[in-house]
Amino acid sequence: MQNIKGTYDYYGAEQAVRQKVQTVLRGLFGLYDYEPMETTLLNELELLTSKYAGGDEILREMYQLTDQGGRTLGLRYDLTIPFAKVLALNPGIALPFKRYEIGKVFRDGPVKRGRLREFLQCDADVAGIAGPQAEAELMQLAADVFRQLDIPVVLKWNNRRFLGEILSAAGVPAEDSLSVMLTLDKLAKIGSSGVLAELQDKGISAAAADSIERLLESDDTDFSSLTDSYKLAGQPGALEVLALQQLIDATGLSAICIFDPFLSRGLSFYTGTVYEIFDATGGYTSSLGSGGRYDNIIGRLVGREDLTIPTVGISFGMESIMALLGERPVPEADSGVLLIPIGETMPQALTAAAVLRNAGIRVNVDTGTRKLKKTLAAASAKGIRYCLLIGEDEAAQGKLRIKDMVPGTEQLVTADEAIQIISG
Repeated sequence: MQNIKGTYDYYGAEQAVRQKVQTVLRGLFGLYDYEPMETTLLNELELLTSKYAGGDEILREMYQLTDQGGRTLGLRYDLTIPFAKVLALNPGIALPFKRYEIGKVFRDGPVKRGRLREFLQCDADVAGIAGPQAEAELMQLAADVFRQLDIPVVLKWNNRRFLGEILSAAGVPAEDSLSVMLTLDKLAKIGSSGVLAELQDKGISAAAADSIERLLESDDTDFSSLTDSYKLAGQPGALEVLALQQLIDATGLSAICIFDPFLSRGLSFYTGTVYEIFDATGGYTSSLGSGGRYDNIIGRLVGREDLTIPTVGISFGMESIMALLGERPVPEADSGVLLIPIGETMPQALTAAAVLRNAGIRVNVDTGTRKLKKTLAAASAKGIRYCLLIGEDEAAQGKLRIKDMVPGTEQLVTADEAIQIISG
């Protein structure tokens, strides 16, 4: 018996760290006024395979199944399409609407460090804000998340509309633009030669390929140089990049938010700003988070090509974050206290435990079946400082005997006095 490749069970110290990361995320999502949401794991296959969904590459990794009624279904591969579905099915939702969701998604893709087949995504999305306010706020959120997790990051960002304007000026036909973008997005992985070879395989014209090659070889790939070189001043995408860059500069984000003209993200539904987050030290190369603007999905899901609902989101990759944090020492968790019944005092022990728990103290009630000396030794090995003993004498007095394992002292106290000592 073994787990399916790319799936894991989590317990003990590792699960404690996962919970800590989620606590940080939930706390910051709340501070930024995002509401919690849960969407369905199972979805109609037609929704997940829609041409407005993830694109061919992601669809090849989707888990598909048929239920007893003969319906074709799929397991969600991200949290974005299910969120768009919720908005499409509930047109009465007041905009702007901000939500977050932490949940499992599934992809039948290659398994590597930080990339699994069953994994947790942590998303925040806002619908109804055209930008660039929404993008800048999500960048602030990302900066706060990784600051609290003590992970130095760089957030690379671009704008697909602006990249499309560059490609158009370079001679790439409009119908080939998205395909070329998705190839350019692989630049860091396959290099310039790999990008050019893939473009050749896709049948891109020689003139357009030459223009892209010059772009890749150029040292002037900052926003201003590209705008001047391709005469894009005043174009919609260029204006969007300029507006967001001004907010990044004004909010002090420019130290970690770096413009990358070749970034486009692998999913096909993005329409404007896109971003991806990486370990600033370069020691871990996989993405720690990503996202972008997807204004067209919701309208098209309900058959309204003319309906645009401005929507933008960000996703934090739990498995990648854990792969990075896994290299650090595990922080000591609160070991709580151990309450030990001696003799026939289990009812009194459980009653006392309830009082302590109501005061916010973590309590483990021992079974009382081992020798006291072994029980205390095991508690000391786990780093438990306080052990509470209740025998027949203590029960008769309505008190507890508290033992401080550090100096080895003990005293007879009431439950309220024990709470004061433990809370210290």
